[in-house]
Amino acid sequence: MKHIIPFLLLLTILLSACSAIAGTANPSSTSFDINDWDSVVAAAKGQTVTWYLWGGSESINSFVDAFYGEALKDRYGITLHRVPVADTVDAVNQVLSEKQAGKNPGAVDLIWINGANFLSLKQANLLYPDWANKLPNSLLVNWDNPAINRDFGTPVDNLESPWSSAQFQFIYDSARLNPAELPRSYAQLKEWVIEHPGRFTYIAPGPGAFQGTRFVKGALFEISGGADQWSTFDQATWDQWSPELWKYLNELKPYLWRNGETYPKDENELHSLFANQEVDFSITQAAVGAGALIEQGLVPATSKAFVFDQYMIGDFNYVAIPANAPNKAAALVLANLILDPGLQAAQILPENGFGLGYGIDINRVTDPAALVKLQDAAKKLGDAATSPVDLAKSLAGDSDAQYQNLVETGWRQNVLVSSK
Repeated sequence: MKHIIPFLLLLTILLSACSAIAGTANPSSTSFDINDWDSVVAAAKGQTVTWYLWGGSESINSFVDAFYGEALKDRYGITLHRVPVADTVDAVNQVLSEKQAGKNPGAVDLIWINGANFLSLKQANLLYPDWANKLPNSLLVNWDNPAINRDFGTPVDNLESPWSSAQFQFIYDSARLNPAELPRSYAQLKEWVIEHPGRFTYIAPGPGAFQGTRFVKGALFEISGGADQWSTFDQATWDQWSPELWKYLNELKPYLWRNGETYPKDENELHSLFANQEVDFSITQAAVGAGALIEQGLVPATSKAFVFDQYMIGDFNYVAIPANAPNKAAALVLANLILDPGLQAAQILPENGFGLGYGIDINRVTDPAALVKLQDAAKKLGDAATSPVDLAKSLAGDSDAQYQNLVETGWRQNVLVSSK
């Protein structure tokens, strides 16, 4: 008897431990096979997907909540928790800090990402692997397009899935300026700025202000004679051409708004200056041109978008899943939902407030109803948008991600403080 009691006690302990382990794993609610989409959807039901994304645009925030938040809840029983960040690097740092602290699972399920931030997480091996081309809607993505399968020169390698596309454009007020007199190159812009002192400015390049960085990189492309040489990093090329870039920008500086002593920190500040007629140009990266901004009352109703003849930088942006994401199934469902043709059509319409271009190739869409939605959306862009022909003609791919910090740091050191 004295031998049986210890045995029963040991058996009870072992059974309790096994029960605790089984309860922790809970495979019935969280396990899935990414090659079996039904299992992904089943695992995602009831989860909350935490999406970290740049929160600098209220219209984009509203679009995400209305179009993705509601669809996730209604179709899949998933709750969307949108976490706005001032800069995507904040989300990257969150994942990096969790890695250092050994926190698994972490707090982030999905990140709106591209460029240097994607490169950082890829190099650190902190991204969930081999999933992007396994989404059902990934069949609508043209993965053969270098603009998609390389993110600022970095191979995507199925570590992220596209959301939308964007291309740098200027905005002018057709009631104030004659389109025939608009500058069509950085060289012509310099002439225009000198002839119209105080009427132009641009967003200060830096973290959270990628539009300003993109404006400066476009100037670099033109000054150096082309964009292709910037697709891979080369320090010698940077050392050769960066002094010419700072020279150009410093030649603009005394003729800028407030003599170039201060710059708008983001697109909202620039839109405000433009709407108040303090400057004659604003910017956008939206497929709808000025359309969404007009709808929101941020710029005059007579505003229109235009581009230079060359070096208008465009790219795709993506969503990625951290390797330690707590709700990977829900993140996968959201990433797939983003590629839904109906929601892709919704994202380009001005009245919806997002206004970036397609992440999918509409030529791959075969469903008749989906095609009608996409075609109808394209027709609604109107006069406020740059023509697709002009966009295609002026398009240049972005530089290697390693140039981003060089441009931003160099601008602060050589332009912002050069006369202070």
